[in-house]
Amino acid sequence: MQRIAQFEKVSFEEFNKSWKKLYLVSDEEINDIYNEIKLPIRATSGSAGYDFFSPLDFKLSAKENILIPTGIRVKIEQGWFLGIFPKSGLGFKYRLQVDNTVGIIDSDYYYSDNQGHIFIKMTNDNNMNLSLDINKGASFCQGIFLPFGITYNDDCQNIRNGGLGSTSK
Repeated sequence: MQRIAQFEKVSFEEFNKSWKKLYLVSDEEINDIYNEIKLPIRATSGSAGYDFFSPLDFKLSAKENILIPTGIRVKIEQGWFLGIFPKSGLGFKYRLQVDNTVGIIDSDYYYSDNQGHIFIKMTNDNNMNLSLDINKGASFCQGIFLPFGITYNDDCQNIRNGGLGSTSK
């Protein structure tokens, strides 16, 4: 098996800043959440996906969404990216979806001003009015490393700085 990446936590300062933009919690609570972040892992030696674990308890009623600052970043070798997908069982039972269909984490995102902080926005899109409960520490999505190629005449020299939409600015 080829080893091409390393998961890490973002700095506490980055996590604190991101968390305070979304949630009203005390500095002590943010510190506790940060200290309990679990890096993504594979559940079995045959798993393709690295499970991402929720840093908080949350409940999504049908058609509701949530944006989660994971506190995770990933250093990836060039020629690879990390795709973010819902856990298969949650997608099957609840139509849980990543809101941008598949999250694409490029190798150069690691070097952005936000330290490559991975945010995941998901929607419970079921049509049966089922609520989804995720406990803190439970896996809720998975990341899969995939290779990619470029064209022979590609001469791109642009440098990224940011997340969603940053490469089109």
